[in-house]
Amino acid sequence: MAPAEPAKRRAAGSRSSSRSSADPSRRRPVKRNAAWAMRTAAEQLTELLGRIPESVSALKPTNDGWEADIEVLELERVPETTSVMATYRVTLDEEGDLVAYERTRRYTRGQIDRRG
Repeated sequence: MAPAEPAKRRAAGSRSSSRSSADPSRRRPVKRNAAWAMRTAAEQLTELLGRIPESVSALKPTNDGWEADIEVLELERVPETTSVMATYRVTLDEEGDLVAYERTRRYTRGQIDRRG
């Protein structure tokens, strides 16, 4: 019976080593690029507002992280072109945590920006 015991230890050791490779602390760090910032900003705004964003209309890096403008459907109407939309400016820190947000604009979906 003694020879079987080392085999059990080896098998247990191999299982624990495969487990350690799946250890979250050993995963590669997430690349913090523009796509990551867009997803992160939209996910956190969804959590706060309880509404799914329609699009990210602007994104820029800042000295402290990222800033994004996100379009959200606020009030659904028929016809769809009269639905009320809003633009939210979301500020993320370097780690991707939402540190501020504000609604900067409300408009109907069918509205076109007039620029002089």
